[in-house]
Amino acid sequence: MDVVETRELAYFLAVARELHFGRAAESLGIAQPPLSRAIGRLERRLGVRLLERTSRRVTLTPAGETLLAEGAAALDAVTAAVRRTRRAGGTGPRLVLAMKPGGDGGGLLPAILSAYEREPDAVPVEMLLGYGADRALRDGRADAALLYTPRQDVTGLAVEELLEEPQVAVLPRAHRLAGRAEVSLADLDGGDAPVARYGHGLDGLPPVTDGGQLMQLIALGRAVAVLPESMRGLLRDDLVAVPVRDAAPTTLVLAWPEASRSRALAAFVRSTAAVAAEFAAARSA
Repeated sequence: MDVVETRELAYFLAVARELHFGRAAESLGIAQPPLSRAIGRLERRLGVRLLERTSRRVTLTPAGETLLAEGAAALDAVTAAVRRTRRAGGTGPRLVLAMKPGGDGGGLLPAILSAYEREPDAVPVEMLLGYGADRALRDGRADAALLYTPRQDVTGLAVEELLEEPQVAVLPRAHRLAGRAEVSLADLDGGDAPVARYGHGLDGLPPVTDGGQLMQLIALGRAVAVLPESMRGLLRDDLVAVPVRDAAPTTLVLAWPEASRSRALAAFVRSTAAVAAEFAAARSA
């Protein structure tokens, strides 16, 4: 089998997602005939039919469904590799760490950075703060990320578990449950405001992708949220945190690409694990 070109794969993914050659061609900025020819070449390379075409619609074959799932991951991996390669050839060695604001287990990051600076293989650390830390790691913008599982997907990544945290409900101070010692998930699901989840729309609003946006929605009574307990320290004065007795604990992890062979990253993993272990021991003493 000949090597599949990334351009052909990108063309197929556009058609597979749109299930319409005209719309796919428009999204790619090309004419429809070259797109149709490219898909035909790809099918001949693979020796299978990927799409069933009629005058009225386009559907995926079982082979097409497989390539849609695995081809998207492969193209993302190529894009990430290109980004990391360009960064590695930049102005100097550095390590990019992605995390959401406050997502360091209640203040581990200063101690981690201090410990890392003492490592012989340490390089300057650049912070990438945002609520898409897992995406930044997968698409090559970051070398490592502090993530919370199972809230964030770490499939295919190497991980070092750091801390386990209980979860709390973040509510407006005037909420009917705000004065309780603890609540249940059923209490929250049965309330007037829905439980917000990052990346999902909320009552016709755009997907929640920013912490400030989420806190504003909660303060307005439009949402509630279940978050790691360490987020208490970041709450506005008009919000409260109440323990959720039946919410599964969440685990803070350091994640990085499984294929990485960076000595600087290995040193960062060691420093992070050591600081987390010291913090956990002190907390349980």
